[in-house]
Amino acid sequence: MSRRKQIVLGAYFPGVNHDTVWSDPASGSHIDWESFEHWARTAERGKLDLLFLAEGLRLRTRGGEVFDQDVVGRPDTFTVLAALAAVTEHVGLAGTINSTFNEPYELARKFATLDLLSGGRAAWNVVTSSDAPTGENFRRGAFLGHHQRYERAGETLAAVRALWDSWGSDAVVADPASGTFLRDGHVGDFTVSGNQFDIAGRFTTPRSPQGHPVVLQAGESPAGRDFAAASADAIFSRYQRFDEARAFYDDVKARVRKAGRDPEEVRILPSAGVVLGDTDAEARERHAHIHDQQVDPWTSIVLAEMVWNRDLSAYDPDGPLPDVEPTPEAPRWIEGRAPLTQDAHATVRAWRELAQAHGYSLRETVKHAFDRAVFVGTPEHVADEIDRYVQNDASDGFILGSHVSPSGLDEVVDRVVPILQERGVFRTDYAPGATLRENLGLAHPSRFGERRAEVAS
Repeated sequence: MSRRKQIVLGAYFPGVNHDTVWSDPASGSHIDWESFEHWARTAERGKLDLLFLAEGLRLRTRGGEVFDQDVVGRPDTFTVLAALAAVTEHVGLAGTINSTFNEPYELARKFATLDLLSGGRAAWNVVTSSDAPTGENFRRGAFLGHHQRYERAGETLAAVRALWDSWGSDAVVADPASGTFLRDGHVGDFTVSGNQFDIAGRFTTPRSPQGHPVVLQAGESPAGRDFAAASADAIFSRYQRFDEARAFYDDVKARVRKAGRDPEEVRILPSAGVVLGDTDAEARERHAHIHDQQVDPWTSIVLAEMVWNRDLSAYDPDGPLPDVEPTPEAPRWIEGRAPLTQDAHATVRAWRELAQAHGYSLRETVKHAFDRAVFVGTPEHVADEIDRYVQNDASDGFILGSHVSPSGLDEVVDRVVPILQERGVFRTDYAPGATLRENLGLAHPSRFGERRAEVAS
């Protein structure tokens, strides 16, 4: 009998879109330190692999005004993760930092510093931005086209890795007898040239415990998938239904091999919401209530406007779908949110067919399209489903979220994780002194080139 795959579990902090119900009585602050600390300590109590902070560089707006059904505002990612490093010992610390509007030297230094301070637990979720409104927040005041943003992302990541590699693991000698602190006088030297950067200097931060902090990516387009397959250690996915998740898994793993890498060295991690109940019926009832809160009448209009890219406020959310066509070529009506990657006209046709087949209103159709609760049921059922996805290669694990902060993760840790541990598919404790890279079963960067060459041959 083949050995069962070990499941990777992470958790993302709620509070960056409509999925978070800030008005729920159980919901706490999304900016107070106590919320972040509770969330992190809960994840570590459950022996989870990593914590994940999303980030937005512009407040979301609708027609130029902030959309207050979203939770807006988020403290700086690096500051939060550095603080969490001081109150945790094992769980990974992943931050979403934009490659379009940050420079390689700053990125390399900040992530290497976080890796040093945390004892090898840092991870970088590399994202890009292609919209002008976000660019307005930055000095260059511009943005890059779709192709250019991935070119810049690739060059940024390559430059950052070059800076990390400018310090060898044996660079610091610190020998009092000889008075030698550094092994040679060229520590930190780097030169990077390309279409996006032409930089040379000396990197100031010693090599961190992981060598390279873990690199995460979430590309959806063909270009994004190719970039992730060539460069990332783990890839986030929005594909949550089993067949879609399996298709994405197979596609990306094939791209990883085509890029000359071992597919076993890349983790595929969809996001997932969990709603639990003592019975399946109770869980479904809870989910219906939560989803009503997440997609209230006004939110359903705004989410539909993301597809139509036009003002739909004159339409009744409990009435039929809008009878107008989408205008994807027009200026963005909803700004500060990643645009939907699918064809707007095809999406509207699919929604209309769905509404006609089931008699759905506009709001009911939107609720169906934006349902993020992948696992709904008893703890045993949810554990069964998580394990089914992983053992059947639809994922390598999940990044779990909740509609409330910071306590939403508690019941998953208390009720689902122990079942996975009993089945032998999730750790019962962390390995002593293990880095995030080691906990994820990933190769050390010093062996990355050798493994890549072996796969290519």
